[in-house]
Amino acid sequence: MRFLNRVTLSTPESVELDFTLAGIGNRTLALFIDYQILLLILLAFWLLWGLFTLGLFSVLSARNINYSSLPWWLLGVAILLNFVIYSGYFVYCEVMYQGQTPGKRFAKIRVVRDNGRPVGLSQALLRSLLRPVDDFCFMGAFFILFGKREKRIGDWVAGTLVIQDQRGDRTTALTISSAAEELATKLPILADVTQLIPDDYAVLREYLQRRAKMTAKARAEKSMELARQLRTIIGLETVPPNTTSDQFLEALYLTYQQMQNSSKDATS
Repeated sequence: MRFLNRVTLSTPESVELDFTLAGIGNRTLALFIDYQILLLILLAFWLLWGLFTLGLFSVLSARNINYSSLPWWLLGVAILLNFVIYSGYFVYCEVMYQGQTPGKRFAKIRVVRDNGRPVGLSQALLRSLLRPVDDFCFMGAFFILFGKREKRIGDWVAGTLVIQDQRGDRTTALTISSAAEELATKLPILADVTQLIPDDYAVLREYLQRRAKMTAKARAEKSMELARQLRTIIGLETVPPNTTSDQFLEALYLTYQQMQNSSKDATS
């Protein structure tokens, strides 16, 4: 069995990001916790549904209405709602909380797309709808154990991976040069930073956090490549003289953060 299996993902911006796959142990722990939560939710649902059904039958009986076929219809609706709650739990959590359910958060793992980007509604929905197939006879565990990328069937169809959550690294302060801090004050005037989307910022942040682990050649190539692409996005024609690509990326990182903080202050 492999431990700490690593995978390198290439983003649409051609930036390579290195991740550690979650592994069968962490995924089992996460699923166990999520199923305990789901069990409580579904028990509450069936309890409320039972009370609703009894109340409905009582009203119909008081009015002498024949409801002989109604129990089967109510049972069918309840089963359908049960499946919606079961699937919706995973879809809602993975979309709203950056690929994490409560179980995944506890196990410190999360779901991402094959290109390292956060999962969207379509990916989360496909994973959730195929979960019963993966659970049947532990088929999903078999695929995870013996697959190179540790994917269950739902991951293969949705184009996703489950990786160890490295957001702890994001809380570590990045090394920002004084030149980048100075440039960050000018960028909103020189370019349209509002053209950046959260996915662009995520790629930028990942590069700045991981650049220290890159070789000098790989770092120089990726820095220049990412800087060119982001300059095009924000419409920056020229970079101030003697500014390196890393300094530009650091400045853009700071500018985007400041822009987001200003937006939050304005809405609060």
